[in-house]
Amino acid sequence: MLDETLLDAPEALAGADTHGLLRGAAQAGARVRTAVRHATEAGLTELRPDGRPRAILVAGTGPAVSCVADLLGAFGNGAVPVSLLRPAGPLADPGALRWTLPGWAGPLDLLLLATPDGTEAGLAALVEQAYRRGCTVVSVSPSGTPLTGATAQARGLAVPLAAVPGEAYEGPDPRDAYEQPRPAPPAAPGVLWAMLTPLLALADRLGLAAAEPTGLQALADRLDRVAERCGPAAATYGNPAKTLAAELSGALPLLWSEGAVAGAAARHCATTLTALAGRPALTAELPEAMTAHGALLDGALAGDDTDDFFRDRVEEPEPLRPRIVLLREGAPAGESATVAARDLAYGHGTPISELEPAEGSSRLETAAELLATLDFTAVYLALAGGRRP
Repeated sequence: MLDETLLDAPEALAGADTHGLLRGAAQAGARVRTAVRHATEAGLTELRPDGRPRAILVAGTGPAVSCVADLLGAFGNGAVPVSLLRPAGPLADPGALRWTLPGWAGPLDLLLLATPDGTEAGLAALVEQAYRRGCTVVSVSPSGTPLTGATAQARGLAVPLAAVPGEAYEGPDPRDAYEQPRPAPPAAPGVLWAMLTPLLALADRLGLAAAEPTGLQALADRLDRVAERCGPAAATYGNPAKTLAAELSGALPLLWSEGAVAGAAARHCATTLTALAGRPALTAELPEAMTAHGALLDGALAGDDTDDFFRDRVEEPEPLRPRIVLLREGAPAGESATVAARDLAYGHGTPISELEPAEGSSRLETAAELLATLDFTAVYLALAGGRRP
């Protein structure tokens, strides 16, 4: 159950937030600005590429790397295929994971590596594979790590990862758990922007995305505005993230998206809800979502108890009820699918929530609005739901 009284108690939220998750979400804009500075100092923004790569391969660790690949593909509009390399290994431990380049990879291709760790032996081995094949390599990881050294040896470009609050912390400090947070979990908000921002700057240099310095500044500004609107000091009635967290209490979120950026946000949200809040969530893109998830709206989860009306429910936990969350980019082309989704939900009595950025937002700002709001939502569900990641 969600303790909704905690949502409007900023001091209590801060006390429960021993990992600094709220701070990480609030500092996303600052993380973007730091990442831009690191990319500039590394020389990334001064690159003069001879042309576009044939394909972009993305590899890394942590829940955010899938969203990095998703968003690079979305912003590129299919001009260059973007593929996420999935690791294999006997254990889930990042140190045991290994990556393999596809057989066709060669000098025309670009390998991007993004990780909040940088000590993974498998990623360093992947850099060696890329060097032997002639692939260009760019990595984003903490400075001074083995991956940074491997990238330099392969004549690639290594960009330092923008600092994550709490990563230098040695252990709990009973004097002030909020000021001295424990190391953030892998799915902590902010890690995504630290890894993605330098790669967006690179995509701009390659002509694959409109992510010039002014666009990245607008991205950071939008993240700041979302943090102000969704932060712990903002009351629930005017706070989209707290409102959505309350609506998702006891619900199975069905994240239905319209558009490539919204789809990336939905998939990242499902990962974050599971990793931080321990909540299951399902994703699908419109219009296929109405068919893929339609059976959930009038199945066992829909709450039809007429067959056993008089049974004792005192000891029974409340079952999860489906709730549709519509994530939109505001594209007029998707309006008909959105209207149909609303009609389907209303026809089955299924509650529905909607997130859509303000009209006129760029695709970068759209990504910022959706992802930051959903990150705050996942954090509030984790903290007010009594889960400590």
